[in-house]
Amino acid sequence: MEYNGGENFDLRDILVKSSDMSFRDRLDYFDQFISNLHNTKQFNHMRCITSAADREVEVFDNELNRSVKMLMFGSNNYLGLANHPYVKQKMEDAIKEFGAGVGGPPLLNGYTSLHRSLEERLAHLKGKEDACIFSSGYAANVGLVTALMHSDDSVIYDAYSHASFCDGIRMSGVKSFRFAHNDIGQLKKKLALARKENNFQIFVGVEGVYSMDGDLAPLPEIINLCKEYNAVLLLDDAHGTGMAGDTGRGTAEYFGVEEDVDVTLGTFSKSFASTGGFVASSKPIINYLRFFARSYMFSASLSPVVLAAVSAGMDILEQDSTLINRLRENIAYAASELNKTGFNVNPQSAIIPLKVPAWMNIRKAANKFYQMGIFMNSIEFPAVPVSQQRFRISLMASHTKNDIDRLVEAVAYIWNDPQVKFESSKEEILSA
Repeated sequence: MEYNGGENFDLRDILVKSSDMSFRDRLDYFDQFISNLHNTKQFNHMRCITSAADREVEVFDNELNRSVKMLMFGSNNYLGLANHPYVKQKMEDAIKEFGAGVGGPPLLNGYTSLHRSLEERLAHLKGKEDACIFSSGYAANVGLVTALMHSDDSVIYDAYSHASFCDGIRMSGVKSFRFAHNDIGQLKKKLALARKENNFQIFVGVEGVYSMDGDLAPLPEIINLCKEYNAVLLLDDAHGTGMAGDTGRGTAEYFGVEEDVDVTLGTFSKSFASTGGFVASSKPIINYLRFFARSYMFSASLSPVVLAAVSAGMDILEQDSTLINRLRENIAYAASELNKTGFNVNPQSAIIPLKVPAWMNIRKAANKFYQMGIFMNSIEFPAVPVSQQRFRISLMASHTKNDIDRLVEAVAYIWNDPQVKFESSKEEILSA
């Protein structure tokens, strides 16, 4: 089947048009779609970075056939630890002592003194009795949900919950109820409905910091409802850990409710700038997860080098508040400068979303940012609804004011650039 999409053709259209195609036709159709994006310079993904992750990176430019320098505003490396000298030194020390990997799952041969030490530190960080480490944040969420929830239980979750949590729900077969994002009134109604329908366990799943909007869950109100309906609260604090709270312990510390959160999930791929995930909770829950979370049981343990990087990041977090303070200064400065240009942002985290106007071709705008040396992620459907597509600014402690000035100048220029407008309407394209 021939692809005839236009410049504002998106993955929603691909899904609709390819729904009744054969497997091969579906692949060919999508391949034409991707090729068209490349040919029109609107493919803004899979950019190959050829340097260490930092405030400035080198990205390989296929047209120039060489790497170009760009300011990085698309990384979750919030504290700038990915290229920190202390972190790299600790990684070198670990590989000399423990080697490159362990070659097995944690229940068998894949559990070292580094694993145990880091689990104890993570439990302390979250104010819990114990913690277990997963190979990724995705694996942690899927393992947590599928292990704890049975088909007779109920889970009520925020509409903006991460895909990994939603996948866990589908895998577990648990009864599920979704409530509108941060809508406490609707959460209460869903809790009442779930309690009326069964007498089994109810779980509530929320995130501390939501990755697409950078806003926080109203934890105190949610905790009160969980206590009222005897529900277990699962807090995904992937983006809050290391960033929120006075000492970076997370969103629960920010609200002063650490003791009231039953289970906390975190990742190493944000503030700790590495890879992996963890769950912190009571010893009975953690022990249960070790034997019933399949993504824990049947995955190889993280490399000692990764564990050393995370542990070094925790050293820095515990001993020096400089990076957290600098990050917060950068967040405040970026918001102030953006608002001077006509935006109305009030960030609660290091994530600042800039929703694109209806007239803007987000792919053309993304290419403009690239040409101006600004690396920023464009978030398209299906990651967000079509009407909510946006650019997502991710700030780091290592950014300078000059870096942020360049970012704001680029944003102001592109938001007033007629070249990033659509050339034809969606209706014209779909009727072609």
